[in-house]
Formats: sequence, C-alpha cells, structure tokens
Amino acid sequence: MLSADSITSLIKDGTIKWPGQLRGDGLLLTLGSPLQPLTASPSQVVDLADQGSINSLYGEPVTDWTSYEMKPAEMLLGGVDQPLRLGAGLMGMIGGLSHLARLGLAIHVTSPFVLPGWNGHLTLELVNTGPATLRLHHGMPLGRLLIFALDGSHSDDVTPHPFYGHEADLKSRYAEEFPTHPSQR
Repeated sequence: MLSADSITSLIKDGTIKWPGQLRGDGLLLTLGSPLQPLTASPSQVVDLADQGSINSLYGEPVTDWTSYEMKPAEMLLGGVDQPLRLGAGLMGMIGGLSHLARLGLAIHVTSPFVLPGWNGHLTLELVNTGPATLRLHHGMPLGRLLIFALDGSHSDDVTPHPFYGHEADLKSRYAEEFPTHPSQR
C-alpha cells in the first residue's frame, strides 16, 4: 500500500490524476451525482443473461439533489464526485468510513478493486443495513481509496473500460460484457 507521500508524488508527476482530497494514506471519496436507485420488488426476478432484465432493476437517476433519504434495506448506486485516473502498475481498493459503518451504511460491499488504468468516476454501491433511514448529503465523505503498486512487470498499455467510469451512467452492464445464452451452458 502506498503512503501519503508516495501518492502525493504520483499526483505531482501525473501518474495519478485526482482533484480531490488526500486523507491519511488514501484518497477521500465524496458522494456526487447522479444517484441511481434500485427499485425492483423483492418478488422480481432479474435474469443476469438479459441486459433488459438487468435494466428493469433501476429507477430514474437522481441528478439534481442536495440530500437523499435512504431507507433501511435500500440499495443505491452513487457516483464519486471527483474523477480518478490511475496509471499502469497502480490499483486501488475502496473502503468505507467506520463512522458510517457503525450507523449501518455499507459503502462498497462487493467489488472494492479499482484496476490499473482506471479513468473516470467511480461508482459506490451503497446499502443501508441499519434500522433507521439515513440522510445522505451531496459532497459528503463516504469512503477512501487505498492505492497499491503492483510488483513485477506490468503492461503500460491500459485500455479504458467501455462500460464504466462515465459520470452519468452507473448501472450494471453485466450481460453486455459477459454475454451468456442459457442454451449454450
């Protein structure tokens, strides 16, 4: 894991592009726009091999907001306010703030890794696991990104991901990226 001094040096030389705040030995992640609510009912079945079925899971994105009330058991995708670019040979790991975890807010529950060459806005997977409605505020710190240097040789050719990193689109594109046809299993 890189120290604050190492991260600051990599920001200065352009290996990492980050306009946000450094806190301790990590990048402080703040909540931006849009928010993407998941609105399916518990009885709805989402077919992971069908992108249309996946898309039906989502409600309208919330783009113009200052606060949002997140109900217990609600899941919400939230864009990080600041864009990030990681150079080749660097990866990140998203972690939540323990102060928020103690209130029941899980910040990134499934896929915390940010791969080398990432360029764009990160998406946080927010889940209210607590008993109370939580009021989120635009720009509030929610987590941090720890940066790691990969050892050994690595490719300097980093290709941006075609589906992720775009500020306005947070939804899963699983079926588009990994086409699966039940008849081919």
